[in-house]
Amino acid sequence: MGNSMENLPPISNQKPTGILQELDLAHHVHPFTDQKVLRSEKPRIIARGEGIYIFDNDGNKYLDGMAGLWCVNIGYGRSELATVAKKQMEELSYYNTFFQTSHPPAIELASKLASLAPEGLNNVFYSGSGSEANETNIRLVRHYWASLGKPEKSIIVSRKNAYHGSSMGAASLGGMQPMHLQGGLPIPGIIHISQPYWYGEGRDVSPNEFGLMKARELEEVIQKHGPEKIGAFIAEPIQGAGGVIIPPDTYWPEIERICRENDLLLIADEVICGFGRLGSWFGCQKYGIKPDIMTIAKGLSSGYQPIGGSIVSTKIADTLEQKGGEFNHGYTYSAHPVAAAVSLENLRILEEEKIIEKVNSNTGKHMGERWRALGEHQLVGEARIKGLMGALELTPNKLSKAPFKNPGQAGIITRNICIRHGLIMRAVEDKMIISPPLIIQKSEIDELTDLVWKSLDIAQKELSLKGLLVS
Repeated sequence: MGNSMENLPPISNQKPTGILQELDLAHHVHPFTDQKVLRSEKPRIIARGEGIYIFDNDGNKYLDGMAGLWCVNIGYGRSELATVAKKQMEELSYYNTFFQTSHPPAIELASKLASLAPEGLNNVFYSGSGSEANETNIRLVRHYWASLGKPEKSIIVSRKNAYHGSSMGAASLGGMQPMHLQGGLPIPGIIHISQPYWYGEGRDVSPNEFGLMKARELEEVIQKHGPEKIGAFIAEPIQGAGGVIIPPDTYWPEIERICRENDLLLIADEVICGFGRLGSWFGCQKYGIKPDIMTIAKGLSSGYQPIGGSIVSTKIADTLEQKGGEFNHGYTYSAHPVAAAVSLENLRILEEEKIIEKVNSNTGKHMGERWRALGEHQLVGEARIKGLMGALELTPNKLSKAPFKNPGQAGIITRNICIRHGLIMRAVEDKMIISPPLIIQKSEIDELTDLVWKSLDIAQKELSLKGLLVS
């Protein structure tokens, strides 16, 4: 397995890996997976986690460079969260928040989130995931404008290659064509503009000029359809699943100006960037913008419990209250008491251990230095990073930074090499991306980046032997 892998005894009281794989293939339909390929290659069975590492069922150790799915911010194995979950289950395992009812964990968590969020964002509508929260946002935007007597102000503008979830509404907000080709998406009333992807789409102009150009596409859509028809603009501060697309500095201030001048609600999807990923509680704080709605999930509980939500402005909450009438929307598990209690404990750990401050002033800077140094590798056209969220653009020609003739193969090959050598990275076409737990230490950052360089060396040789280093 290589020097980075640590073979430990198989997990006790667990079925052998082969039996678990056969049971999985017989009964488990996986998300975002080609089931035919899975049958031939077999699933990896992950059985345990500790700190920034995960262990498979045979005891092999991997550095989790993706924090699960961008979410295990405080790392694996924090017993405090298990203790809180047990206590809450014993006191109140479940109750809903429909019909004028609440419970202490939901109340305490909403209050805590209001204290952490940017000024003016004081109210929380709970969901079970980021996808559900963005479904809520579609209905919330349209209900808000209808409450003000403007039901026609219903169009929501998003971006190409954005990811906002995989349910019908959320996937429609997202701008990923492979998702839109399945299930009759997008739903009506959603428009997509270009992403601020300077490396891939704008290197003929300066980053700042490109940022303004992409932001002003929103203005063009407003002029075409009329501000009386456009209700909101939604975007991730940094696009995560799209390949860690970091916008130029000019982009977000211009987007906010356009929204304010045209009376649009601004929605910041903070599912990935929120709760410390960029070295601030929320990504919008790093960019100095003030959204009307923030989508939250993932790092809210560090993935220990499924929970999400929409933090909405006082302006929106007061309007819905003053106009009256029922908001006919909600989920069985909205504000689940166990998930809310675990989230509160997660936020306590982030705050008391100053994990986010360390990312901002210490480990994030070290990661930035080590990550940008990977840009010197012959297989890398650009190494970009913000906080603990980075991407490498792979290229067959370092001088021209041209894309591969056969897109996607280099990314898959490099990803598989990383995994063989004990590093979990993700490939988005030919971008290699990372998002490690926020608790990662400098020595572990060195381990991670050394593994990346080693994997790139091996990938370059393998791609050359296969005749794939062609632009």
